[in-house]
Amino acid sequence: MKRTPFMAMMVLLFSLFAGFAQAEPAAININTADIETLASLNGIGQSKAEAIVAYRDANGPFQSSEDLANVKGIGERTVEKNADRLTVK
Repeated sequence: MKRTPFMAMMVLLFSLFAGFAQAEPAAININTADIETLASLNGIGQSKAEAIVAYRDANGPFQSSEDLANVKGIGERTVEKNADRLTVK
């Protein structure tokens, strides 16, 4: 029994899964994102996401992603961990 079709299928499946593992998460615009989307950031839970939206509503849009550190409970380290996913279009 030939194993060529089976091996070809396994290589194809492996390459598909490897491709998904390398996919980068989508950028999040902190000026328009909802609470659920903000809570998906590393180190940001429900309450911090709510604080981001409240800060944004009270102070207007963020000028840069670094301004996120002005929100109470969010430090520069959290901003640094998420820097590649944050945007302020």
